[in-house]
Formats: sequence, C-alpha cells, structure tokens
Amino acid sequence: MVTGLFIPCYIDQFYPEVAMHTMQLLEKYGCEVVYPLNQTCCGQPMANSGFEYLTEKSNELFTKNFSGLDYIVCPSGSCTLHIKEHLHSSKDETAAQKIRHNIYELSEFLTDILQVTELHASFNHRVGIHQSCHGLRGLMLSQMSELVATPFSKPVQLLKMVKGLEIVNLNRADECCGFGGTFCVTEEAVSVKMGKDRVEDHLRQQVEFITGVDMSCLMHMDGILKRMKSNVRVKHIAEILNSN
Repeated sequence: MVTGLFIPCYIDQFYPEVAMHTMQLLEKYGCEVVYPLNQTCCGQPMANSGFEYLTEKSNELFTKNFSGLDYIVCPSGSCTLHIKEHLHSSKDETAAQKIRHNIYELSEFLTDILQVTELHASFNHRVGIHQSCHGLRGLMLSQMSELVATPFSKPVQLLKMVKGLEIVNLNRADECCGFGGTFCVTEEAVSVKMGKDRVEDHLRQQVEFITGVDMSCLMHMDGILKRMKSNVRVKHIAEILNSN
C-alpha cells in the first residue's frame, strides 16, 4: 500500500526524529512510504483561532499533495483530526473527501489498518502515558474515563508489546495538559497551571518518561519539566515503538 507521510510543521522544525521513526515503523510493516516535499502547515492554528477562512490555500495545497494515495499517516492526533474534520477543496472536493476518509494517526493506523500484533522493540523504563484531548475525544483512540464503558486504548495496546516497558497508572488518566495550540498563548497562566498539574501526576508515580501521540502536548510538558530541573523526559510513541 502507498502511504503518504504527513508531518506537522512543528515536528518538522523541532522534532524531526519523530518523523524518521514514524517512517521506519511504517516501512517495517510493509508500507511504501512517500513524503510530499511541498507539504506545509495544515492550517490548524488559523482555524483554531477563529480564522478558518484563512486556511483555504493550506487546504488546496494539502489536497494537491496527498491526492491519489491509499492512506495518509500522521504522528499527531490533533493535526490528523483537523484534516479529518475540516479539509475541503473548492477545486477538487472529491479528492478532499477521500483524504479525510483515509487519514490516520499513527497508533490507530498500526492497530486498525496494519493490525500489528507484535513489535520487535524494547524500552526498559517506567512510562506514563499522556492521552491528548484530540486523540482521546476526537479520534477515539482511547475510552474516556467519565464513561461507564469498556476501557480500551490503542496507544496502550501497542506499548504493551514493547519488551521491558512498564506502564504507570496515573491518578487522572485523561486530564488535559493545557497546551491547546493557541490557547497556551492567549491564556498563558491557565495553560501553565494545567501543565504543572499534569506533570505532577506523572512525577508522583515516579515515571522516567512521559509518552503520547501528540508531540505538541509533550513539548508543553517538556518545557515545564526542564524549568523544574526534573530528570523526567518526554518521548513520542513512535520513538518507543521503534526502539531497539
């Protein structure tokens, strides 16, 4: 299957290793990975700030870049959800609709499409899992804790396949970290307080690493950890699933 690799702009600029691990994982499981070189920001920052009309050119470029592919995979729940729910094209709406239907966040692609049942990975550390809001409540990657329903988690399902990894239970398993894209700019104080609360839950459980499907959330918490001079580090789930 021909799989387009969609890399969010902040990963491209600050965490290119996440992109590389994502590509390597997909190739391990038989995907023919292509990376459209002209891809740019998907337009989510403008849309989330109330300026969705400014995303038109981003939408058209995204549609042009990713048309004709069997699947599109992205190592970000929030960017995946934005495309899945908001991509439109005045030039080729049929292509845009197909992209919306065929785009997946990495962990759901590995579980739902590739149906991975075994990972040749090892990571001998205590790990806390951050459930990002877009992935949890938008893409339904995990069950929401407030529902009386059978629990499940696609990221956890994959992490349990990693040799030596110890998943640490948190007191508030799916609490928001406070990043929220442009929210952390417009409501800085609230964002920082939420981030500190989220980090403290992990620290109380004596984790060594915090992982998740959204590097943006991990970036927010990493900044707080560094200011606290903590030894706890963050690592995107792709890096762990592809570890040796």
